[in-house]
Amino acid sequence: MGSVVTLDLPFRQTTREARQTALLHRFAVERRSDTDVFWLKENAEVLNILSSTSAALPRFAFDPFDTHYRTLDRRLGFFPQYYRFLLSLCLDLEDLGMEGETGARAVEWVAAERLVATELSDLQRAEARRLCLRRGIDPISHDTGLDDRLRSFGCRSATFTLPNKKAAYELTHIAFYLSEYGRNHPDLPDAFLDSLRFAGTVAFLEMNIDLLAEICIALRFAGQTPPDTWENWLAAQARHFVIEADATGWMSDDYHPYLMVQWFLSTAGLGGFGAMLPEGGLRITAPRPPVAPLRELSECMYRLEGDRVADWSLMRARIDPLLTSEAREVVEAAEKAVDFDAFFHGFSRAAASQGIPA
Repeated sequence: MGSVVTLDLPFRQTTREARQTALLHRFAVERRSDTDVFWLKENAEVLNILSSTSAALPRFAFDPFDTHYRTLDRRLGFFPQYYRFLLSLCLDLEDLGMEGETGARAVEWVAAERLVATELSDLQRAEARRLCLRRGIDPISHDTGLDDRLRSFGCRSATFTLPNKKAAYELTHIAFYLSEYGRNHPDLPDAFLDSLRFAGTVAFLEMNIDLLAEICIALRFAGQTPPDTWENWLAAQARHFVIEADATGWMSDDYHPYLMVQWFLSTAGLGGFGAMLPEGGLRITAPRPPVAPLRELSECMYRLEGDRVADWSLMRARIDPLLTSEAREVVEAAEKAVDFDAFFHGFSRAAASQGIPA
């Protein structure tokens, strides 16, 4: 995979702030209409990353959002089902430097309308509470057990020794919300931290750039240092994203892994937002892993059936000859990064090899 493509570059993209401003413009103007809910999702993500990394942007960086900000009251009233996206975008704009009090009014309205009561998920309730608390209002102050339930979910570490992307992404977002995106200490129990490391091991074995970046960010927000193996690999992958001018390529591109890696680099003190951007629409393409270590490892384990045991030191000798050399190299790296014996105890599913009890 080649390096980042830089075509028709405006001369002004010579600083980090200029490149971030260009990124905002591309997402706000060049990808989707602002009446599209995916426009809300993408731009809320970009602004959230910039806000959480304390980006210092010039006022004109927010020009593409002026109309949206001025009409946010009307949009929120007509599209209350998207209130979390709308609140996030509005609050981040203000925190980044846009002048106005719309965020405080919007939070008051969301609380008065009891929109958080429309959520079935504790994770979504936590996100909504976190947003409203940014303007001093707790819309679910009566729910005193929410944080305990979130931590309890994350402390069931066995969940995260197995491939389960939905659970893993929920785990990272719990860490994001409880830490207020790194601004507060989230007070995560050791079992929760184990879960993050187990989920990170699965993501590393899968060579999943997007998820592993989120897990490294979550660990840093929890006051932990992620394994060098993971961070070095992510930093290497960041150099192999391809960004090229394409008027329609954004419809199915890899914008999210790209944003997560830039966020990771910024959080880890490794730079981030270093690519200059072409004019117009962008296609962002992530590097594709040349091997599928997680799949190979899982297939080996499944075929072993009754011969599976939870002891990695015994299983490794049986598994190594069944892996390709490329997959074996990744497994060896994963083994050195964390307490692989503890991870493998759950990953082995040794008890399941005996069948479900009658």
